[in-house]
Amino acid sequence: MNPTGLDLPPLAAAFIFGLLGGAHCIGMCSGIMSALTFAVPPSMRSPARMVGLVLGYNIGRITSYMLAGALVASLGALVSLAPGVRTAMQWLSSLMLCLMALYIADIWKGLRHIEAVGKRYWKYLEPAGRTLLPVTRPYQALLLGAVWGWLPCGLVYSMLGWSLATTTPLQGAMLMLAFGAGTLPALLVTGIAADQLRGLLQSRSTRWLAALLIIGLALWQLAIMRQG
Repeated sequence: MNPTGLDLPPLAAAFIFGLLGGAHCIGMCSGIMSALTFAVPPSMRSPARMVGLVLGYNIGRITSYMLAGALVASLGALVSLAPGVRTAMQWLSSLMLCLMALYIADIWKGLRHIEAVGKRYWKYLEPAGRTLLPVTRPYQALLLGAVWGWLPCGLVYSMLGWSLATTTPLQGAMLMLAFGAGTLPALLVTGIAADQLRGLLQSRSTRWLAALLIIGLALWQLAIMRQG
């Protein structure tokens, strides 16, 4: 039995969401990734040091995703004790999947309105991240990633909406871990490779295929719910 309580399809789907949302991640995080690279004096830019900084940043970022997923899942488990709430959260989860599909397919960008809500609180957290710049040590990169993991992002909020329908903090954390792992390729590649990856992810055929897969998963979840 899967110790997380999550079957492979949801985890695989969460990974795909992160992967296909990579173009969005490049746009939002390219500045901080550049800061990690160019703030280090040339004499200190050894391959091992730079790899350590990039990995530290991404580990911190994904850890914050997991923490948020666990917190949201805990809230979901608490409120689901009320009659009918569990079913409502499952419907919400499927709705968030559909909204994410529309976002990835570039049909509807309503998730950006959700980001506007988070920006009200981000202005209080962002200064903490800036105190860690310039980043020259792995622990600084780790802490900066942990702060940047709370950057307002519609894709992350959609995943948290999905985490709300899970039943345990571990499930919520694992779902966000899979999503965070999916975002790694877009943030680890640079230069020409990043441009090529961005082009692939932004192609209309790729976006539409991803959207259809996501909507299919949402319908599958609803079918499982009805059978239960």
